[in-house]
Amino acid sequence: MDIVIHSHHATVSEHMRKQAIRQVERAATRIPRTVEAIIRFEEDGATKRVMLTLCAPKHHDLMGTAEGRFFGPAITAAIARVMTQVNREKRETGHASARTAARSHRSAK
Repeated sequence: MDIVIHSHHATVSEHMRKQAIRQVERAATRIPRTVEAIIRFEEDGATKRVMLTLCAPKHHDLMGTAEGRFFGPAITAAIARVMTQVNREKRETGHASARTAARSHRSAK
């Protein structure tokens, strides 16, 4: 998996970059065959913003954005938003496969 980090008018420490990479790698394990992750750090005065995009085949691009006074809580909130999307996709896919199985079971009778 490729991880791309962009800093737009922001000074991001090496420790924060490593922490973001660790969190993204952990989140990517929940999505099969994640190809790319893009992390954008933006700073506008006292507001810090993190935008996270995970790309995987057969999935929509999963995007999460969060703001805060510091990058640490913002990256955590952005990952939480992406994980919410992952859980929603898994839940919807599970219902669809259950419906398909029920239909095939009914047609077999």
